[in-house]
This record gives sequence, C-alpha cells and structure tokens, in this order.
Amino acid sequence: MRNDYQLAEMVKEAKRVVFFGGAGVSTESGIPDFRGAEGLYVRDNPIQPETILSHTFFMRHPDLFYSFYRDKILAPDAKPNAAHTALAELEKRGKVDCVVTQNIDGLHQKAGSKCVLELHGTTLKNHCLSCGKAYPLAYILETAGVPLCGCGGVVRPDVVLYEEPLDEAVTREAVRRIQAADLLIVGGTSLQVYPAAAYARLCPGRLVIVNRDETPYDAHADLVIRDRIGGVFKSLMEALGGV
Repeated sequence: MRNDYQLAEMVKEAKRVVFFGGAGVSTESGIPDFRGAEGLYVRDNPIQPETILSHTFFMRHPDLFYSFYRDKILAPDAKPNAAHTALAELEKRGKVDCVVTQNIDGLHQKAGSKCVLELHGTTLKNHCLSCGKAYPLAYILETAGVPLCGCGGVVRPDVVLYEEPLDEAVTREAVRRIQAADLLIVGGTSLQVYPAAAYARLCPGRLVIVNRDETPYDAHADLVIRDRIGGVFKSLMEALGGV
C-alpha cells in the first residue's frame, strides 16, 4: 500500500489526531530551518544563531539581536503551504484535535487552524520589558534598531529564547492533548531538541513520522514517510476526498 493511502486509512480510523510539527513544516513556505542542509546553523555566520537567539545575548546586545532577527527570522510575507491548509481543513472536519508546533511564524493560524499550541512562542506578538504593553509584529518591522516602547522600555518578541524555559501552561496542555490522542503525526522535525522531542513517545495510540531525514524515533513509529511534508499532506487530502 502506498504511504499516502496508508496514512489516509490511519487518519480515517482515528478518532482524535494530534499533529506535532517543527521547522520543516514551514520550509516549503520559504522559511529556512535551523539544522537542514540550508539551515541557519550551517551558514557562514560570524556568530552562531544559537548564541544570538539566547536570553543573555538579547539582554547584552539587543541591537545585534534585532539586526539578525529582522533579517533571518522574521518572514511577514510567508504564506501557508499545503501542510498548513490540510491541517486546518482536518480540524474543521473534526479529525485533528490540535496542532502542537515548535514554529514561531503563525502560519498554522493564518491557514485557519484554531487550536495551535506554540511551544516556542510567536513572532506575531511582542511586549515592553518595562511596562508590559503589547505590540504587533508590524511595530518591529516599522522600527529600526532596538524597538522602544513609549515608556522608554525595550520591546521584545514573545518567543522563547535559548536559556529560557518553555511556558508551563502551553507544555502542560500539549502533553494532555498528545496523551489523549489515538494518532500522533510528527512532521518536519528532527526530534533532536528536548524536551519537545520526547513528546513523540507520549501518545498511547499510533505514531506517524513525516520527515525528509531519519529521526531517533523512526524505529518506534507505525509509519515513517521520508518526503516533503507539503506533498505528503496534499496526497493525504486527495486520498481523503480533497481539501
């Protein structure tokens, strides 16, 4: 049986599907990942992205942080791809219970998904470190250098930087949703970043992994598809009767 039809049968049989995704979900929308062949980690950067995107670096060098952040991280013109739109449609049909994502681009919501748990926060929201005032992404894009609040405080994105803990409420809800699922589809992630990677073992039901490269959890999966995730979900929706 072809992988897309096998995946379609598993989705049809499932009562509660949770999707857990990483950077690979958004690469087909033109957003580079970190660890892939063309990722930010393998590019010729004078300072490693992991250092620039850390809490310490942000607090000490907000000007350098924002220079990199605007140039390499923000992608305001990116549009949802076939994977995003398929997941939103499957949620409408009552199949997908929730999307748990490591991405910060907001493309799942842009595609129409309602239940999205963002483990690493979002670039779409920002706040002043002094008074807490909220600012949209447009404010970061419209300003130059370090964005400042009207009170004079530094505005920072609502993303989880290296050295910072994940939001407890978000992680707790992600674990609850995955443990209640009978099918977990993991897509576009190398499953090498913890604690999020450990979520792949939490589902009591079946596990599907969709990723171009091998992952440490392939041996535990009921189905492994090594392909571009957008194409996989396009085929899935065709097998299920269209979007």
